[in-house]
Amino acid sequence: MKRIKLGMVGGGNDAFIGAVHRIAARIDDRFELVAGALSSTPEKSQASGAALGLERIYDDFKSMAIREARLKNGIEAVSIVTPNHMHYAAANEFLKRGIHVICDKPLTSTLADARKFAKAVEKSDALFVLTHNYTGYPMVRQAREMIANGEIGKVRVVQVEYPQDWLTIHQEFKQAEWRTDPARSGAGGSTGDIGTHAHNLACFVTGLQVKALAADLDAFVPGRQVDDNGHVMLRFEGGAKGMLWCSQVAPGNENALRLRVYGETGGLEWAQEDPNYLWHTPFGAPKRLITRNGSGAGDAAGRVSRVPPGHPEGYLEGFANIYSEAATVIEAHRTGAPVPADVIYPSIEDGVRGIAFVDACVRSSARNAAWVRL
Repeated sequence: MKRIKLGMVGGGNDAFIGAVHRIAARIDDRFELVAGALSSTPEKSQASGAALGLERIYDDFKSMAIREARLKNGIEAVSIVTPNHMHYAAANEFLKRGIHVICDKPLTSTLADARKFAKAVEKSDALFVLTHNYTGYPMVRQAREMIANGEIGKVRVVQVEYPQDWLTIHQEFKQAEWRTDPARSGAGGSTGDIGTHAHNLACFVTGLQVKALAADLDAFVPGRQVDDNGHVMLRFEGGAKGMLWCSQVAPGNENALRLRVYGETGGLEWAQEDPNYLWHTPFGAPKRLITRNGSGAGDAAGRVSRVPPGHPEGYLEGFANIYSEAATVIEAHRTGAPVPADVIYPSIEDGVRGIAFVDACVRSSARNAAWVRL
């Protein structure tokens, strides 16, 4: 199949996540980045596009969407990698013109925008993919497959945490500024930035959805307007209980996303900073280690692994797996072929649930950690 012509909104010279998306889109050689509106000002956008050697550089996303939709050889898909508050407005311009959207998480900065976003996706013939990249890790897929196959029995307890330390003190560089500005990040700080990852991972692996929660949020750094630490108790559909901790003020932690799931007959444990390994403990038996592409790894992990065991795969490859899943569904859309049953990617529904999670956390904490429904 020919490479999918890709555009990008956001992700200019001084951005972090844009470069990650560009690497991920190229790893499996299924996309070609040809156009972009890469920054909030025309000058920065032109400079960033020129640095990348783009064929077409635009001053803003609306003019980009209009022209690309009219071009015979225009883009088929666009990556939205702006701050949260711009996701919906940018994506909507492309969706209504039939251009597929690959959007960074969280979906939006507000639940109202998330719901409008969902309606825009429903009305469009275009596809939508949300880049919750941890769902692309092979051993995350392995854990999901094992739980679905009943290998730990009915899920009872879910423990998930995502601590970081980079916002332990006040920071003034770009990535910190917009993430701690409620006008751009949304009402949730750590809950929106990394809590949504933890929430999504727990739901993706277990196949369960959170129905209610009780959250205690804090902004420990003086003057900070959004939370930088959250403790959240979870009630899942089906009766499972859970706890979620997200923090950006935990010295000694870099990106320590960790998931533990306990069922009636066993438990699973996975850590993002050691992502090629999954621990499985059947009740009453010794703990066993399953390695990526190693003995005991199943088909779900194998189809998103690229190299033999012992060669690490992680963050960039996880992102690349989401892009490759997106490429598969875009190609199926192009040809009218059915999407393979084993293709998995985060959807608009996952995005709305993530923002509903943040909204519920903020509401609960404002009521002294009262239980609220999502």
